[in-house]
Amino acid sequence: MAEYSLAHIGINAANEDEARKAAELFCTIFGFALKAGNSSIFAGSGIEVMKEPYLGTNGHIAIGTPDVAAAKAELEARGYTFREDSAKYKPDGRLNAIYLDGEIGGFAVHLVGKG
Repeated sequence: MAEYSLAHIGINAANEDEARKAAELFCTIFGFALKAGNSSIFAGSGIEVMKEPYLGTNGHIAIGTPDVAAAKAELEARGYTFREDSAKYKPDGRLNAIYLDGEIGGFAVHLVGKG
């Protein structure tokens, strides 16, 4: 069985200003470091605030796994399906991230490579 762990929680914000405010508040309360990226702002390594809404009504939950392709194959064998259009690959061609179809509790869920 593949190894899984919580990688981060993604929160959908309406725009970049709201994303920054939310991320800064997490940083102020908990002492996390702020790290701005192209599409999101991280508060520490566990909270990602999207600069505009993305997949999931509320956001997304990232599940880390050492081998995304193997984890995907395992979950497919158990009947789960994926959004192939969401697949992201490393420069060497290995699958690094992909979203499952649907939502859980208003959150999209994706696998992401770790390690």
